[in-house]
Amino acid sequence: MYLLALAKWEDVEKCYAIIQEAKQFQKAQGFTQWTEGYPNLDTIRQDVEMGKGYVVTCGDQIAGYMCIDFSGEPAYENIEGKWNTDLPYAVVHRMAFSRNFRNQGLSGVTFSLIEDLCRSKGVRSIRVDTDFPNKRMQHILEKNGFSQCGVIVFQGSGKLAYDKTLKA
Repeated sequence: MYLLALAKWEDVEKCYAIIQEAKQFQKAQGFTQWTEGYPNLDTIRQDVEMGKGYVVTCGDQIAGYMCIDFSGEPAYENIEGKWNTDLPYAVVHRMAFSRNFRNQGLSGVTFSLIEDLCRSKGVRSIRVDTDFPNKRMQHILEKNGFSQCGVIVFQGSGKLAYDKTLKA
């Protein structure tokens, strides 16, 4: 059984290792969305310190890491396109899975867990961005009910922007 929980301080190194694995996986897929400098260990530490770093666990193993931010994303204020809703939203950044859990449908399970978390907080919208060459993430988002809304600029480059409005 998979669970979504706030990452703890003792999880930081493992979460960073998962991010590093994901960077290598991106390169193997033929693109670089995350650079050598981002996300880095300090990024993960800041996520955990601010209560935005989450892990997906399977038993006692960390299967994945992501940032779930309920305070909004300033870069999303300027979109070339239109969000589907103006409701309060959660942002998912830095989603990565351990290589030991890839190709097992974990992204769908994780988005379902994120949706449950959002509903528990009264949030009915989720926003995500990804790079143009990241066809795998685009497929995952569309498969999980996200709609492409346009383009935003995040960390200096254009990204495809997606959102999903949650049913009650």
